[in-house]
Amino acid sequence: MSIDTMAIVHKNAKIGKNVTIGPFSIIGEHVEIGDNSHIASHCVIDGNTIIGAGCNVFPGAAIGLITQDLKFKGEKTIVKIGDGTTIREYVTVNGATGEGTETVIGKNCHIMAYAHIAHNCLVGNQVIIANVGTLAGCVTIEDQAIIGGLVAIHQFCKVGRLAIVGGCSKVVQDIPPFMMADGHPSACRGLNTVGMKRRGVGEAAQKALRHSFKIFFRAGLNTTQALERISKEIEPLPEVNHFVEFIRKSERGICRQKE
Repeated sequence: MSIDTMAIVHKNAKIGKNVTIGPFSIIGEHVEIGDNSHIASHCVIDGNTIIGAGCNVFPGAAIGLITQDLKFKGEKTIVKIGDGTTIREYVTVNGATGEGTETVIGKNCHIMAYAHIAHNCLVGNQVIIANVGTLAGCVTIEDQAIIGGLVAIHQFCKVGRLAIVGGCSKVVQDIPPFMMADGHPSACRGLNTVGMKRRGVGEAAQKALRHSFKIFFRAGLNTTQALERISKEIEPLPEVNHFVEFIRKSERGICRQKE
């Protein structure tokens, strides 16, 4: 363990093995930091925050401070950051709203400079959020999704697994898994083919998802009609089932290109 003499670390904080904490960083009473993590200078980590092993937090990050949600009344909430995640300069990760609720970032994520993760957000594993990506409260980002720079995501929206959102997009409705979305407001433009290949999604699944995309977004059908047609015409591979269930459970509706 290496804690700079100019850092302020509460005596009750739980600091793992081989952790480094740089000068002028402040670590609060109820913080836990896992083994082999590095906290750079000028970071503030407070609240009931659990940071996993092998994480890397860059200068100026503020993690676990109380939410900006005006409904917050001082209840106990939790921030969790998974193993191997990188938090770059001046990222803000807020505590949740609601007794016992959580703001969560998964494992092996890469959260770039000035990104904001608001209250009650659930960010999956291996997610990338580029510079100044902004998640409003209660946003869900599934595993392996990529959020481009300067993207703003509306409260309660969901972005599906292996979806990619282009830079400067405004997301006001849900983006299904495996999609490529872009625009202001954002709309699904096609499949994230490159991302699927990189993550080992097989050719059969990619072909089935291409067919599903054409039915849902290009056939002029409403949601119910499109999902019924997909269930009749396309083999129920796991990727297709995930695509269908995501849409079926959507509460804000799906990002479609306006004609």
